[in-house]
Formats: sequence, C-alpha cells, structure tokens
Amino acid sequence: MYSGLLPSYLDSLVQRALAEDVGSGDITTLAIVESEQRAIGRAIARAALVVCGEPIFSRVFYSIDPGLRVEALLDEGVWAKEGDVLWLVEGSASPILTGERTALNFAQRLSGIATLARRFVSELPDGASTRITDTRKTTPGLRGLERYAVRCGGGHNHREHLGSAVLIKDNHIQLAGGVREALLRAQKNAPHTSRIEVEVESLQALDQALEAGADLVLLDNFEAGNIAEAVTRAAGRARVEVSGGVRLADVSSLARAGVDYISVGALTHSAPAADIALEVENLGS
Repeated sequence: MYSGLLPSYLDSLVQRALAEDVGSGDITTLAIVESEQRAIGRAIARAALVVCGEPIFSRVFYSIDPGLRVEALLDEGVWAKEGDVLWLVEGSASPILTGERTALNFAQRLSGIATLARRFVSELPDGASTRITDTRKTTPGLRGLERYAVRCGGGHNHREHLGSAVLIKDNHIQLAGGVREALLRAQKNAPHTSRIEVEVESLQALDQALEAGADLVLLDNFEAGNIAEAVTRAAGRARVEVSGGVRLADVSSLARAGVDYISVGALTHSAPAADIALEVENLGS
C-alpha cells in the first residue's frame, strides 16, 4: 500500500509545502509559545472517514523537529467514526503548532480521496470482478499521494503517466484519421510489451476497434442502453472500461453488465476534504 511513497518524494513535497506555509517563520508561535513548552496534539476525525495520510502527516512534523513523536492510532485504509483519534504528535509545542496546518492539509486531502474511493468500491455487488480506478485528473505534483489515497480506499490506479501505457483518445483518433488507422499506427510503433487501449464513443467505433485488434476499449460517455451490448460484442476479444460522469448510483448496474473497469476522475479531482482537526493540549515545561 505504501508503494511509490519514497522518502525523497515525501521530503520534496513537505519542504515545498512548509516553505509555502511557514515562509520566513511562524511569528505568532514564536511570540506566544515558550521554547521549553511541551504539548500533545490529537488529530481527530470530525466526521466518518477512511484514514489516509500518516506517511506524510508524520513527515511534516519530523521535518520541523526530529525530536517530536508521532503515533498512528488507526491503520491506513480503515473507517474512522466521528470523534476517533487518528494520530498523536507529542513534544515541543512550537513545532507542533508550526506544522499543524500543513500536516492537516495533506491528511484532509488524502482521507477525502480515500473516503470517496471507498464509497465507490462499496457499491460493487458481492463477487464482482469489476475494478474502480482513478484517472490522470490529479493535482499537479501530488499524483503519487493521490493515487496512494485511492488504493487506501480500495480502488485501483489507472496508468501513472503517458509513458506507462498506450491509450488512444479522441484527439489521437482525429489526427490519425480514424479508429482503425490510429490502432494500426500504435500496433506498429508502440513497444511490443504495451497493451493498446482505445477510446470509443459509439458501437460503430467499438466494432472498428475490435476488428483492428484493440486489447482494451474505453466506452466514453456511452449511452447506458448500449453498454451491455458493447460488453457482449467485446467478450473474448477485449476488456471493457467505462468512463465519463460515472455516479455512485451507476456502479452496481455497470458491474452487473460485465464491465471490467470503471474509471472515475472525480475520485481525485472532486473529492471533498475530510474533516480532521488537531486539538493541542499543554503538557507544561
């Protein structure tokens, strides 16, 4: 589950985020909090959520003060109920206050994504093999974290970047002169280890893609009545992905129709931030 969250990646994100938020120094905390004062902060869920973000939440505080102690009370990927304490941070009070907003910004964003992903996954019928996946509609620079959050929520990741898979979309088809020509060019020029997926917007385009040997077909904004027919036509020839405006209420019927993948851009571009607060208690000097 932690795959991809390399220390160097986390450190670069944390340093940029702290530089943005702290600037030349936390002048409020420096003016008010005594240097020897100690405290404990409790990150508390203000509403039900799927826990996600400990790797970077803790790294924010350790980057400011390696002497702090951060403890996870709940595992990544589990449901937390309102009032649950997710993480503790203990030590010198000043760095706790300085890192509070940055750590919470990351944790709220990631827990929000994980929670929305879990809601989509939970709509799959029992025994369904359909996968809920994300897309490349991620926050620039945060894709690794956001894809991790999708996994914490029980979802799967689509291609990581443009170099990781061949996906022929509408503009490629337009420039190539059609579905068949685009597929033939990809089959000729793409690495032989790559599966080739093509986006189609009609049953006619689907047939062209299947006849040209597509490995996967992406039904983009297909009419609901045509999806089951598309799955039937593709059976044994190509795997089927559905994308474009998929709602929670659509998941069950799509899975029952036999779709292999449901890709949902909203998992990352529209997930509401989870409500998490850091409550700090004075431990004295």
